[in-house]
Formats: sequence, structure tokens, C-alpha cells
Amino acid sequence: MTTIANQAPTSPVTPSRTQSRMRTSVVRKPIVLVCSVYLLLLVVAVLAAPILAPGDPNLQDLAHVLAGPGGVHWLGTDQLGRDVFSRLLHGGGVALLDVATAVLTSLAVGVPLGIAAGYLGGWPERIITRVADLVFAVPGIVVLLMVVAIFPGNDLAAMVTLGLLHAPGLLRIVRASTLACRRELFVTAAVLSGLRAVTIMRRHIVPSLAGPIIVQTSLFCASALVIESGLSFLGLLRPDSSGPSWGNMVSQAARVSSQAPWLLVPAGGLIAITVLALSLLGDAVRDGTVGRSVPVVALRAPTPRHPVSPAEPGGGLLHVRGLDVTLRRGGVDVPVLKDVSFTIEAGESIGIVGESGCGKSTTAKAILGLLPAGGRVTAGAVHFDGKDLTHLKEKELSRIRGSGIALISQDAVNSLDPAYTVGSQLREVIIRHTGLARKPAGERAAELLRMVRFPDPAAIMPRRAHELSGGMAQRIGIAMAIAAEPKLLIADEPTSALDVTVQAEILALLRDLRRQLGMALIIVTHDWGVLADVCDRTLVMYAGEIVESATVEQIYTAPGHPYSAALLASNPQLAEAGEPLPTISGRVPEPGRWPSGCHFEPRCGFATDACTGKPILLSPLPDERASRCIRTEQLLAGR
Repeated sequence: MTTIANQAPTSPVTPSRTQSRMRTSVVRKPIVLVCSVYLLLLVVAVLAAPILAPGDPNLQDLAHVLAGPGGVHWLGTDQLGRDVFSRLLHGGGVALLDVATAVLTSLAVGVPLGIAAGYLGGWPERIITRVADLVFAVPGIVVLLMVVAIFPGNDLAAMVTLGLLHAPGLLRIVRASTLACRRELFVTAAVLSGLRAVTIMRRHIVPSLAGPIIVQTSLFCASALVIESGLSFLGLLRPDSSGPSWGNMVSQAARVSSQAPWLLVPAGGLIAITVLALSLLGDAVRDGTVGRSVPVVALRAPTPRHPVSPAEPGGGLLHVRGLDVTLRRGGVDVPVLKDVSFTIEAGESIGIVGESGCGKSTTAKAILGLLPAGGRVTAGAVHFDGKDLTHLKEKELSRIRGSGIALISQDAVNSLDPAYTVGSQLREVIIRHTGLARKPAGERAAELLRMVRFPDPAAIMPRRAHELSGGMAQRIGIAMAIAAEPKLLIADEPTSALDVTVQAEILALLRDLRRQLGMALIIVTHDWGVLADVCDRTLVMYAGEIVESATVEQIYTAPGHPYSAALLASNPQLAEAGEPLPTISGRVPEPGRWPSGCHFEPRCGFATDACTGKPILLSPLPDERASRCIRTEQLLAGR
């Protein structure tokens, strides 16, 4: 049972506020503070070893062999009379440098390739993941021992190898996080603004992956320190003759443990405490960042298209002709749009209306080249400004997005990147499309904010998404959309999450901007009031098809399809007090389960046997309207 009505306002989701609370909860944990202070002091002490060490770590004092802790030798001496404290400080530099080498190698390989695989998809993802799986399957300890045998005592070769062996695991985690982040609305907004893929990955994807990367880096530091110390203990990395390291200090202490058991404590204890601090820090960050990713939305990066036959463009700014779209579900291509055709002239405004699941948003995504995973255009063409968008490469499409066609998202707050200020995101889009320098771009950003009715742009530009109300975020989204003065603006449910007063403000703003900039406008909505307020013409969609095309006045006064009439009759304002709300019986059939004839036939009160068996065509009617119904004339005559 479905009712078409104004959407109830909902509270905007603010991921930035949630992430801020998570970061605050991590920082405030006592264990995080203790571990962080310890690691910071350790690094400072190691870097300052030449100043803090009481003597030369290799200077032998045979008169004080195996001496215990005292005033001269704070931690005692080893079997050659060397100062243990000095050797700990200098040996720590070796251990931490080796760990840093392994970690930086892992990050340099795993993070860029993981982001590229997750964001780009397609053949880059297949190649990267196959190579990563191959490396991941190799027994790491065997490879590491082979490298140590080939390059004996070479710390650099061993640690680089260790980093490369860890990189596939990091790559998998980064790729999975990127896949989730790629579907965020603020990433979609960046794509629709025409930003380059490299810019999106660098500015919008990487900051969102900070949590998982920090966790994995911290845990790998602990593992790398254990492995480095173990190899040094075995004499495979840095022998004692080459200088101190924590591993060879433990090895030397183990040889004289019966005579001086204390010697195992300084180096062994420092290794244990450092590994514990790194592990606890990684666990704390992981616990604090669980759930940072917000729910997946439908939009994603562009997907490959099925080639369609070239066709001559129709009239108008945008001409969609015979568009068929399928989605991959369970290994089968399921049709979600069928024979969608319409034209929009320059400066015209049309609304697309229908129940959820009818294909309204999919139509908008198909125009923009942003179908969900597995989606592709199987037939038809989308001509915009004389170009068939279904044949353009991604680089060519990115030039059109933002400058030719722009999108206003339904979820305005989540379409803004929580990591950046409003001014930064506006400048980014302006610089991309106009090439202006930073200062002129800032001035243009302030001008855009004034256009969308912010009286004090300077107060808005430093704010982030969580500091904005739903109406403010929607106006900023509109400012970003019109930054390059597009010829066509697509608004997907632009007012459904806003209260009635703010809805009216946003609709008035869209009307004014349309007249001011001469843009064409497509509005996807459930709200008949929005159609009456903003649109010239209406497309009524049902189960993947356009069932009626007419002016707003024609639809309201004399709907030419039973579904249009049923939608109008489902207005809750028409219900009598104490009576059930008017609804359409049944529900929209799922894609792949459409009737063979008229898709609306199972729910239609005018259906006959002639409505089944074969597809019903969208037939032209007088007054430049069209209907996909064989009984349109009887329906109109009966009014």
C-alpha cells in the first residue's frame, strides 16, 4: 500500500560530528595518553642519544665487567664492560629506524594501490588484487630468511622486504575502506563537480581512511619491532661487532644469564613495553573508529557502458532516446529502465514523479553516467548539447559534470566532505572549472554564497558540515552545483529532508536561479506540490517506464494515465476525517518481475485483457502530451 505525500522532515545525519566524538573518545582514554607519552619520550630519547648517553656505547671497561646498576653505569655493564644505558639509547635508534623503514615501505605500496583498486575498479582493481593475493600467499618468513641469507647483515634489504610482505594485507583493508568511502555522498558530489579522480582520492578519500591506516600502522610497528629484534637476536641482521641493537643486546645477555640475569631486563623489557604500547594504541584507535563509515548509498564511481548504436541527437538541450538500463543481480542482468525517452529544452523545468522503485533516480544516474555497481546502458542514447553521453569516456564525462550537468543531492549534509570547510570545497570546484587562482576563487565562492541567500558569506566559509542546518547545507550544495554555471541542473529530492518553511525557501531559490542563469532543471520528487511550484512539464514513471508526459496543468486537471490519476487521488489531504488514507492497492513490481504487458495492469481499475500479453507503447496525444495506455481516450472522455 503506497501513499504519495509530502515527506516528513528528518534530522540531518552529521558524520563529521560523529567522527569528532569518536576522535575525542579515543584521545580521552587514559591508556592512549600513557602509550602516546611513552612512545614520544622514547623517540625523543633515541634521537637525543648522542647528548643523553653517558658514554661511547662501544667503549670497553674490562675493570667493570657485568657490573650492576650504579652511579657511574645507571643500568650496569655487559660482559665487555660497555655501558648498558648508552647501548640502549643508540641501539634504539637502529631498531626504530628499521621499523620505520618497514612501515614506510608498507604504506608507500599498500595505501596508494589500495585506494586505486577500491576507487577505480575495473581492470586496475583486478590486476592489483591478483598481484596482492599472489604475494599474500607466499610464506613471508621463508622469503625474509632468503633475503637475509642473500644480503647478510643488510638491515635495509630485510626491512624493505618485510614492508613489501605486509603491504598486501594493508592493501586489502584500504581497498575495502575505499569501497565504502567511494559511495559516500560527498565523494559523489566531488565526482559530479567534475573533479579529477586523483584529486578526489587525495583530498576526499585519504582523509577518510586515517582511522584504519593508523590502526594497521600501529599494529605493524609492533610486529616489525618483534621481527627485527628476533633477527638481530639470531645474528642475521646486525651482529654485535657492527654496533648495538636491542636484539643483539638480548642475545648477548642470554649468553651470560646465569652470571648476570639483570642484563636481560633493560633491552628485553624495553622491547616488551614498546610492543605493548604500540599494540594498545592500535587497539584503542580501532575501538574508537569502529563504525566511522556511514551506510552505503546507491551512487558509485562510473561503470562501463554497453556500446549502443550511434544515433542523431534529437532536439532540445537534453534528449534521452529509448534508454534501457540493467543492473547485475545474482549474476543476471535485470532490467530497471525500459524505453525511457524525453526531451528537455534550454531553460525548461520538468519533474519526474512516481512511487519509490519506479526508476526516477536511476534515470538521473544514467544521464550522469553514475549507475550503481553492475549497472549499464544496454540500449538507447543520451544526447546532451549535441554529444551522446553513453559513448563518452570517463575523462570526457568529468568535463561535462559540474560545468554542463550538475546534481543537487537529497542528503545535503552528507554530500559535503566533513573533513573540509565550506569555503575549501567551493574553491576546489571553482578552481577545477575556471582555473582561477586561490584568492579570486575565494571571492567567487563568497559571491556564490550570496547568490544562494547567505547574507554573511565570511561567516559560512569556515564552517564544516556538522555546523550547518539541513537548509543551510542544501543551499551550499546548490552553490557548489551552480559554481560552473551548468546548462542543466538535476535535483534529486532536494526538499524531502527539510521542514515546510525551508522547503519553500529552497524551491523559491531554485526558481530564481533558473531564471537568473537560464538553466534547465530536472526535479526528481514524490511531492506533487513541488511539481506545481517549480515545473513546466511532468514525467510520470512506473516500474521502469515513463507512463505519461504532460504539462503540470494537464496532469492536475486531466491525467491521461490511470497511474497518474491514482497518484493524484492518493493525496492524504483528500482524506475525510476518521477515514483511512487514500492509497493505491498493491505495490510496484520488482525489476525482473514486470508484467509482460502494461506494467500497471495488476493494480489498474481500467485494465482489460488487451492490456496483457504485449508491451504498451508511449503514444502521442493532442496538446504535445503522451501516455502509455490503450484506454487514455476513454479515461479523458470520462472526465
